[in-house]
Amino acid sequence: MAAPTPAPPSPRRTFLGRLSLPERNYLADALRTETVGGVILLVSAIAALVWANTFGSGYTAVSDFHFGPESLGLNLSVEHWAADGLLAVFFFVAGVELKRELVAGELRDPKAAALPVVAALCGMAVPAVVYTLVAVTGGGSTDGWAVPTATDIAFALAVLAVIGTSLPNALRAFLLTLAVVDDLFAILIIAVFFTEKIDFMALTGAFIGLGIFYLLLRRNVRGWYIYVPLALVIWGLMYNSGIHATIAGVAMGLMLRCTTRDGETHSPGEHIEHLIRPLSAGVAVPLFALFSAGVSLSGGALADVFTRPETLGVVLGLVVGKATGIFGGTWLATRFTKAELNKDLAWADVFAVASLAGIGFTVSLLIGELAFAGDEDMINEVKAAVLLGSLTAAALSAVLLKLRVRTYRALHEAEELDADEDGVPDVYEQDDPEYHLRMASIYEKKAAEHRRLAQLAGAASSKPDSPA
Repeated sequence: MAAPTPAPPSPRRTFLGRLSLPERNYLADALRTETVGGVILLVSAIAALVWANTFGSGYTAVSDFHFGPESLGLNLSVEHWAADGLLAVFFFVAGVELKRELVAGELRDPKAAALPVVAALCGMAVPAVVYTLVAVTGGGSTDGWAVPTATDIAFALAVLAVIGTSLPNALRAFLLTLAVVDDLFAILIIAVFFTEKIDFMALTGAFIGLGIFYLLLRRNVRGWYIYVPLALVIWGLMYNSGIHATIAGVAMGLMLRCTTRDGETHSPGEHIEHLIRPLSAGVAVPLFALFSAGVSLSGGALADVFTRPETLGVVLGLVVGKATGIFGGTWLATRFTKAELNKDLAWADVFAVASLAGIGFTVSLLIGELAFAGDEDMINEVKAAVLLGSLTAAALSAVLLKLRVRTYRALHEAEELDADEDGVPDVYEQDDPEYHLRMASIYEKKAAEHRRLAQLAGAASSKPDSPA
């Protein structure tokens, strides 16, 4: 009896391989908005630093100015409105992004999702460990362990825009997926570790509001005039419950439907995200940065960053912890999942992107305020450490990415080439007979034109007075 034929080995999954066309189109649209928002964010951060270090009293007066209904528990300072109110818009978009990734994006396949999730978790755990080791060794406070765990995708994209690196789509998608998972766990950290007192009446009201929000969505009720007031009520109740109000934004974002039905070009979630993302990236996050990044950057203050264990832990966590955590987690995950790195890329590219993820601006500033609430001096020093660590990570990643800029540019141009000008990059049409017929027609027209030019050139050279 013949021995059974062994089953052929399953093909190895390609890590950082080509994206599907719908994913590529979504990525291009999302990153376009985030890049513009990132540049605005960068300008806002610089404006905050200039304002705080030239007219510090004016900056403090505006940041501390209170307004809002006292009877509703919402008489907040401008700084708190930016951190608790405007960032809820940012986390709403993050919630929609996460929902879309889970049901229609890179995270819908558990096997494919394992790698970026492991990378993101390692990219949060290692910075926390680095901070804790530095703080314990130096006899400092471990309260800020979560500060260096976050990645700011908008600031990272702004750095890419400034240095002019055309990253391949797969690397951009990997960075965006890391940031989405990062945002999810940052929200969990805020909810679990930075909630001290809970008002259960307000929290129950917030949950009832979220239930109504969910039922309206399921019944396909439409109208911004219904959802916006309801969202504001949910946000206000969540704030008064003692749980950070940005949790309300994430919860509502996760409730949106992000799959398409018959007759739909885009899901409701994608449509609403497309409308809200510019508001988040161009207004909410930059205003938060304007009233959170204004710290004193005198020579003494910068020197103190490297002498206090808490601030040194933040810098090393962002610069060293993020890069080693994401790179190490990615390398280990590929070994255990038997994934194979895209042959057009190298592990040096993964490390460069991991270094870029060390830019932990927006959420790191928020966590810093929560971790050291009541200690204004420490909050300012931690903010300075976040700025310095993010700047160092940006400079390091810029150098690493520039070393491979020619490779990235060639790969990006090949991915975006649309020779037949039908709006779809050629790499996605290699199996379409119509594409090859269109290209044949284009080349035939070019050949006919060159034959005509050759005849004209030959006729000109045969004239008696033509140059020898």
